[in-house]
Amino acid sequence: VQLVESGGGLVQSGGSLRLSCTVSGVFGFYAMGWYRQAPGQARDLVAWIPSIGSSNYTDSVKGRFTISIDLARDTVYLQMNSLKPEDTAVYYCFVNLHISSTTPDAWGQGTMVTVSS
Repeated sequence: VQLVESGGGLVQSGGSLRLSCTVSGVFGFYAMGWYRQAPGQARDLVAWIPSIGSSNYTDSVKGRFTISIDLARDTVYLQMNSLKPEDTAVYYCFVNLHISSTTPDAWGQGTMVTVSS
């Protein structure tokens, strides 16, 4: 299983970025999503979406971030709007292969998002 991320970068407060993550080496999956890890902090769940069903978000990003999935491309996107300095972190894509997975089955390499004030 391999996940390849793209789309991180430097943006000013209030700006937008779009992250992408493509999974390969699998025949279907249950869900994909994103965690983030700020310096000195734990890795926290940001958003996730099942292959069939509704998206889910942590409270701090609701109304600002939108997660979507393109099953034809095995790709998940995270559209991040109204970015704040506290969104600065390394963002990691993940995949859960089965509904019974309690932790991510595979991770992307991480992409840095920096929001300047």
